[in-house]
Amino acid sequence: MMLPRRLIALLPLVLALLVAGLAPARAQQGDPSFNLVNRSGQAINEIYVSATREPNWGRDLLGQSTLANGRSFPVRIAPAAGCRQDVRVVYADGRPEERRNQDTCAITEMVFGGNAAPRAPNAGPVPAPAPGATPGGNPSFNLVNRGRAAIREIYVSSARDNDWGQDRLGQNTLPIGQHLPVQLPQGDCVNDIRIVWMDGRPEERRAVDTCQLVNVVFP
Repeated sequence: MMLPRRLIALLPLVLALLVAGLAPARAQQGDPSFNLVNRSGQAINEIYVSATREPNWGRDLLGQSTLANGRSFPVRIAPAAGCRQDVRVVYADGRPEERRNQDTCAITEMVFGGNAAPRAPNAGPVPAPAPGATPGGNPSFNLVNRGRAAIREIYVSSARDNDWGQDRLGQNTLPIGQHLPVQLPQGDCVNDIRIVWMDGRPEERRAVDTCQLVNVVFP
């Protein structure tokens, strides 16, 4: 049966409306953003989220704030970052907790505390750590300057090495209140750290397990 010419002329408009209606659903399926929920019984002081492919955690999303027990925090992630994310929180008592290689495109919220798992209908199992990996085995960290002067030199090397290597600041300095993301290769958690203040005074931290922390604060 032949369709009337008027209906045929309207078909492109109808198809365009259908595509526009489906677009938000498609975009939502690939959105890595989620709500982080605190059900731990204590406040969360720090939240870090970074793409699994990234070697460091980046900045604390909470900044000067905290996330009280029973509250949620919206974690906004650009779609370009991908779906696989590492998530780390630090509780008020200083204890860290991590979730590695999470498919955050498949969840709407991630709950910390109370042995709760991310709410993820149809999500697959969380991948197991690589054989021989250290729990929380990302040795990268943020070196934070909370001293009274700028830091002019920063050295970080494995505790197994006999020399400090290159100054990580180069021609730069680390001002008061700022931090430097220190990227380290996976699998080597025990590291020595040395800084030199602007007045030439050195300060060292030896055999630091940087896989168990996010920030190393000087002094």
